[in-house]
Amino acid sequence: MTIDTGEQTVGLSERQHSKFGGNDMSVLQNIIENNLMSVFYSLFVTLRRPREATNREVDMSKFELTFEDDFSSDELDRTKWRSHHVGMRRGGYWAPEQSFIEDDMLHIRTEYRSDGPNGAGWYSDGICTSGLFEQTYGYFECRCKLPAAQGLWSAFWLTRSGLASGKPGTEGTEIDVFESPMYNRKGDNKLITSNLHYNGYGAAHRFHNVGFFKVKNPYEEFNTYGLEWNEKEYIFYINGRETARSSFGGVSRKDEYMLLSVEVDGVKGKPAGGWSGIITKNKENAMPSDFVIDYVRAYRYK
Repeated sequence: MTIDTGEQTVGLSERQHSKFGGNDMSVLQNIIENNLMSVFYSLFVTLRRPREATNREVDMSKFELTFEDDFSSDELDRTKWRSHHVGMRRGGYWAPEQSFIEDDMLHIRTEYRSDGPNGAGWYSDGICTSGLFEQTYGYFECRCKLPAAQGLWSAFWLTRSGLASGKPGTEGTEIDVFESPMYNRKGDNKLITSNLHYNGYGAAHRFHNVGFFKVKNPYEEFNTYGLEWNEKEYIFYINGRETARSSFGGVSRKDEYMLLSVEVDGVKGKPAGGWSGIITKNKENAMPSDFVIDYVRAYRYK
């Protein structure tokens, strides 16, 4: 593992908190690296003071709507969303039935199931617009309430298929508008993090932590998380107010699709300690835990 504190860059032989599989390391090696990443993130947040949003607001007058789902139908609209992956996923499993509509909201539920489709284990889900809606540049926004539990993290992100090694960020970048691994943080846990990844997910993988940002009551109230993506940079927003800018790796010039997901920390279907804690250490009444989404919208420049 290498750390460049100037760029907040981490290179790993296997990207530990990547959202993609294909990891053939041993369970022991994964657990060790998980714990190293947990220590790294704890130190990183301590040394790098979490920031609040600025007073600069997103200018919506320069955009026009291209995608919207307010989840007002009885079932998830499969003309807009599809499963990103089904089966073993990190410390648990993804199953389509874990995403459902209730009270005009999308819920992605994380829970322990003794009779799940892959057997007993922790189940959640990830959905995406791949092949259904993809776009280069614009503004992307999600209004949601985060799951109040440790050992998991929710995310709203963009990516494209085939983030191959040897390619710069201009050929495609994973853009994490937000991730929520901080529930188990002692003290102020009302934080989200934004990140950028490119150049595959192997030894050459490049990662940039854009920052950790304070959010008002993220587990009890709905907040909006937005990304403005143009030819020069990525601009991140919380509740319409700018938090940070970055052009790390070169801004992607490729169509990318949106994703909503909840990951369970661990490896090969077994929970383990990582940057979000251990799911089995939650209080009994914390589970099941839902990632609740009010809407997702995308806009292009006029």
